[in-house]
Amino acid sequence: MILTVTPNPSLDRTYEVPALERGEVIRATGERMDPGGKGVNVSRAVAAAGRRTVAVLPLGGAPGALVADLLHAQGIEVAPVPVAGATRSNIALAESDGVLTKINAPGPELTAAEQELLLATVRDRSAGADWIACCGSLPRGLAPSWYADVVTRAHAGGARIALDTSGRALLEALRARPDVVKPNAEELAQAVGRPLATVGDALKAAEELRERGAGAVLASLGADGQLLVDSAGTWFGSARVTAVRSNVGAGDSSLAGFLIAGGSGPEALASAVAHGAAAVRLPGSVMPTPSDLDPSAVTVTTDVPMDRELTEPVS
Repeated sequence: MILTVTPNPSLDRTYEVPALERGEVIRATGERMDPGGKGVNVSRAVAAAGRRTVAVLPLGGAPGALVADLLHAQGIEVAPVPVAGATRSNIALAESDGVLTKINAPGPELTAAEQELLLATVRDRSAGADWIACCGSLPRGLAPSWYADVVTRAHAGGARIALDTSGRALLEALRARPDVVKPNAEELAQAVGRPLATVGDALKAAEELRERGAGAVLASLGADGQLLVDSAGTWFGSARVTAVRSNVGAGDSSLAGFLIAGGSGPEALASAVAHGAAAVRLPGSVMPTPSDLDPSAVTVTTDVPMDRELTEPVS
């Protein structure tokens, strides 16, 4: 079982549009409504793969009730933490050329009692979990050290932690030594405080995160592939993708694929790459099922292309 923790979930509405023209009336060619948040997406991808998952998340108001209903409909066990504020609603505009514009609401502010209930729920529901995946931004009210506290408590209970967050929350959590962290290129650059122009730059940044406390680093480099750096070695994975429909949740799908396949080594990286590549071919934040995967399109190697320039360098 994979337990996910999403401190700031959302109700996500995705509209497919021919092109985004500022100040004009735009007619959508398609629309979706999905439960959102990084940890929620990981649970959705795990469930789509036919595995058991439990989603811990604070929920409030009508949007929160709808998020719970949508998750239940996808066969996901929900461990809700009731909060007074309404769950946030986000909007994504997906253009036909693959460009995505997102508008993310801030979300509710959690009270001290709600924060403690969230921690207690994670503790109570983590028994028997193969992995605990803590993902996404922290809502107002939670200190940047909150994830570090979760990692420490989880390790005390014998659980393994995968962390997907950014900024100060990531840096604080590294001190607690999470088992896996999954930054993208932008989050890597932010964490080490310097620009990334090549795959080699990303590798050096990932190695630095390991020096700061991460057991392993699974770095998503978008169209340029993924890196896995751990105590056993370094691997680079990539996949052929002919058309991108939406990259919403692709990184979350990758993390799910990684954990489903055991959470370590080249086989887990291959699963992560396959899940991410499948996700970008689907609309909105739809998570891939096993039939959507194309393992034959995936390449994993120890020969990292150090000098390859990133398609989207991070300054």
